[in-house]
Amino acid sequence: MADKKKQLLIVTGMSGAGKTVAIKALEDMGYFVVDNLPPELLGSFWDLINSSDDFSKVAVVIDLRVRSFYKDLVDEINSLEDSQNVQSTLVFLDASDDVLVSRYKETRRLPPLAQKGRLLDGIQKEREVLNRVKNVSNYIIDTSNLSKKELKEKLVKTFSDSETHTFSIEVMSFGFKYGIPIDADIVMDVRFLPNPFYIPQLKPFTGLDRRVFEYVMEKKETQEFYQKFLEMLETAIPGYIEEGKEKLTIAIGCTGGQHRSVSIARQLAIDLAKKYPDHPVDISHREISRYIKK
Repeated sequence: MADKKKQLLIVTGMSGAGKTVAIKALEDMGYFVVDNLPPELLGSFWDLINSSDDFSKVAVVIDLRVRSFYKDLVDEINSLEDSQNVQSTLVFLDASDDVLVSRYKETRRLPPLAQKGRLLDGIQKEREVLNRVKNVSNYIIDTSNLSKKELKEKLVKTFSDSETHTFSIEVMSFGFKYGIPIDADIVMDVRFLPNPFYIPQLKPFTGLDRRVFEYVMEKKETQEFYQKFLEMLETAIPGYIEEGKEKLTIAIGCTGGQHRSVSIARQLAIDLAKKYPDHPVDISHREISRYIKK
């Protein structure tokens, strides 16, 4: 059993206040997240987690889908902390009644306690049930005026142990003859550029070779295209970051993924790494193993 006290994040709150967004945000931060865990199972669950070194950040999400157990939540948390092997943090997500009503109308769903009554009545009954939990919460986050993106940013700022933004860039070269990468966000076709394939002394090599790289990058057509492409990316990338995207995959394709795409991808990765030093920039060449002799 680990000697260091592990951290447990417990997320609860009003139905419709953003727990689904919280689950995704916590998973993106590296938390092992369990949704809809009955409070009476917290002790048994934590025994399993605490006996393993595979989990360092753990979160559970509890809502009124398990309302028959909800009265036990505070008692279960107190019992866990009394055992002195867990430091728990209780996060309560809330929103105003009118905002919750609006959200439920948009989804055409009803809160858990409104199955046989008015929507607002169900919301108010839920507040009564959750009042004790809210009063002992370490954090109360009102999501009434927060977008999904803003809620995620608030959770990251509060609970992430990383000081860097999660956004990263992958630059990939590929060959169209072998198919377009299905995970690419931006695909650029460079088959219009002069092709080293038709230069006998360059044909056997790849864009990783200095001679091939210089042949491709020094062409006037390449320089004009590349400058405009780079400017387009420098316009688009801040937008992706602002929208909360975590990874942007830029795929550069030529016919076989050997010469032109590899050369362009190499230069692009260098320039983007300089432009965005706070965000990791990785590069991969999908077809390169086809052309390098073992």
